[in-house]
Amino acid sequence: MSDKVIPIRIAGAPAAPGASNIDAPTPFTGGAPRDPRGRRLRDLRISVTDRCNFRCVYCMPREVFDAAYRFLPHSAILSFEEIARLARVFVGLGVQKLRLTGGEPLVRRDVDRLIAMLAELGVDIALTTNGSLLARQARALKAAGLQRVTVSLDSLDDTTFRAMNDADYPVAKVLEGIDAAAAAGLAPIKINMVVKRGTNDQQIVDAARHWRGTGHVLRFIEYMDVGSTNGWRMDDVLPSREVVRRISETFPLEPVGADYAGEVAERWRYVDGGGEIGVISSVTQAFCSSCTRMRLSTEGKLYSCLFADHGHDLMPLIRGGASDALLRDAIAAVWLRRNDRYSEIRSEETAKQRKVEMSYIGG
Repeated sequence: MSDKVIPIRIAGAPAAPGASNIDAPTPFTGGAPRDPRGRRLRDLRISVTDRCNFRCVYCMPREVFDAAYRFLPHSAILSFEEIARLARVFVGLGVQKLRLTGGEPLVRRDVDRLIAMLAELGVDIALTTNGSLLARQARALKAAGLQRVTVSLDSLDDTTFRAMNDADYPVAKVLEGIDAAAAAGLAPIKINMVVKRGTNDQQIVDAARHWRGTGHVLRFIEYMDVGSTNGWRMDDVLPSREVVRRISETFPLEPVGADYAGEVAERWRYVDGGGEIGVISSVTQAFCSSCTRMRLSTEGKLYSCLFADHGHDLMPLIRGGASDALLRDAIAAVWLRRNDRYSEIRSEETAKQRKVEMSYIGG
């Protein structure tokens, strides 16, 4: 994880040890704040744990996240009550969509209890998972108020999948989880496939063939330079336009308009009506200009970009007696000053800079 964190102090808030003198402007009362580039705050991704039972090579490589790696103690992470409180403040600032991430969110005990608390806010709630624990939890998640799931599945070939998750976990178990989620009504289900050239790119058309006609939406994600531990190289990136070209040669595709402003996936549908796919092109077609997301880490740090090199620490406020109004002002202050555009300026050099790990704040 990144070790560069900016504590937040709001004028009038209880003092916290180590807090900086970053003060909010006049208390924010303008509804949904806009950053200097005119981007609204619409989506909040909440990491409920920094732990995961996989060691995917592009996210939590085993040589870094080994048996000696020190994960956060339970006392250092946000409680469900604290997460729900922050989510309520975010909704008051215009957030319409909450997505639970990790690490692997389903390794956190009783996460369905958190979902039930968030469901009271009346906004869209989704969850991203590796699918390994989904079969046993899908019904409880749905009953608690979860609306949809996105499952990360980088290959349908068992040998390739086991190598990529580096936990010797079989693909058949993830497929069971997807079936259970569909049976529970957690739909439409999205399947995320990170494409790494020379590793699984030869399986793109096979994946499209498998999921066509199922009602699930397969999304191909360009291999990104998330964090500082995955050894990213531009040579490993297969551009999304090549993904679309390969699939179209077998199953003709046509473009579809976005569902909403700021949607990160470019949508394509099969001409014969067999469903649709999506491509997420953070590397070759940056969408920074329309990004509406903030990310909350499991220990209460706020990040305004997936590729951020620092976070803004809300924990001193949360556990220091700050009111909801002060939390609102602190969050709004971060968004109002936000100028992130990492993917627009990405280079081999910037890719080497230290960044927060994706396993810490979710994708």
